[in-house]
Amino acid sequence: MSFNIALSGVSAAQKDLDTTANNIANVNTVGFKESRAEFGDVYAQSLLAGGKTKVGDGVLTQEVAQQFSQGSLQFTNNALDLAITGNGFFGTIPEIDSRDFSFTRAGQFKLDSDNFVVNSAGDNLLGFPVNADGSSSSVALSTTVPVRIPDSSGAPQETTEVALKMNLPAGADPVDLDLFNPDDPLTYNAATSVTVFDTLGDSHVMTYYFMKDASASGNEWVGVTYLDDFPLDTEGDTPGVGAAGGTGANVVGETSLGAGNGVSGYRMIFSNGGDFQATQNADGTSILTGDLQSVPIGATIFANGSDPTQTITTNFTLDSANATANEPTQFASAFEVTSLEQDGLPVGRLTGIEIGPDGLVRATYSNGTSEPIVRVALIRFANDQGLTQQSGTQWQESILSGEALAGEATTGTFGEINSSALEQANVNLTTELIDMIIAQRNFQANSRALEVNNQLNQTVLNIR
Repeated sequence: MSFNIALSGVSAAQKDLDTTANNIANVNTVGFKESRAEFGDVYAQSLLAGGKTKVGDGVLTQEVAQQFSQGSLQFTNNALDLAITGNGFFGTIPEIDSRDFSFTRAGQFKLDSDNFVVNSAGDNLLGFPVNADGSSSSVALSTTVPVRIPDSSGAPQETTEVALKMNLPAGADPVDLDLFNPDDPLTYNAATSVTVFDTLGDSHVMTYYFMKDASASGNEWVGVTYLDDFPLDTEGDTPGVGAAGGTGANVVGETSLGAGNGVSGYRMIFSNGGDFQATQNADGTSILTGDLQSVPIGATIFANGSDPTQTITTNFTLDSANATANEPTQFASAFEVTSLEQDGLPVGRLTGIEIGPDGLVRATYSNGTSEPIVRVALIRFANDQGLTQQSGTQWQESILSGEALAGEATTGTFGEINSSALEQANVNLTTELIDMIIAQRNFQANSRALEVNNQLNQTVLNIR
């Protein structure tokens, strides 16, 4: 019987050595979780046997248990390298339409030929579909989809508003409006321009010309707006150019310019203190705040197939309590544009992706926009050690692990996702080397017990 006891000890020591060797071999395996050989004594007793004199029957390997402690993070320059800090696993599937889920902590992901995010084995990373605001529409494992990075361009955004804040020089010499010529700087006092975009993302130059009216009081100016080479008519009676949306705040009707050449402008009146005054429109209606000019753009200007009804509003915000107000002034200083912004965007190309701690994947484009694509799903289990281990640092659900529960990172008991980082193996090399020495000594001791048992049997056989 002692042979069997010593033999079980040798087998247990061998299992311990194998487990330790496997831990050491995977010390550089991303997402690897160390194992621990757990043993129990063997004690068989019958009803007729004396329990006080019973000797144990050796040792038995009860389980090689995985230890799911946190591994340290290794930071990289790849945004698709993902690491989980805290509880949870990444979900993967071998094929796009498969429901054969696997779970891993190894976040070495990359793009395949179809722009799907996959690991080294080609398994697809799973995520939750998101709405336009980035919120997840569902957090069930059954609704997860393979994460795919779009290769399309960012959609353009048409210009709808130009915010212009400026100072017109009070000491400027008045000019004759009938002599206005955009090609002659001597016929106007000041000019500025901004690039705007149509519905297709094509760029156009909108230019503002300002003239101090020689035929009016010293505090009246006339403005003219051009889009590319076309003057924009504030009253809408220039054929083929586009109709005006009407005069806006602090604008006095239409003013003809250029000796009957069809160009018209809008009148701006300032107080003796240089403030933009409230005045009346051509119809006599008082408007205190609002827009300076609202002009639908005609097909003659945007002849590239974009929307000919596009409207661009030049906004003068009259709010003295607002630090960002666009109210123009007429002070005794040079012409100065302190703010000139527009809200349009050109077509953008994909420049990168960003993955937040909550797993939200955003595509960023060269036009400064970003769009939420998907949210990387995390999965947890009631008993991680009950998972069925697979190769490639992956696990599958089992009866002992409990049902897979999906959720968003940083919510509940789920950990957070770190982009451009990898979770290293949680193997402590020093501890493993010490365990290897101990297992080796146990193997030697049990081998010695076998040798002694053999010598004792040989002695008995040699008795005469």
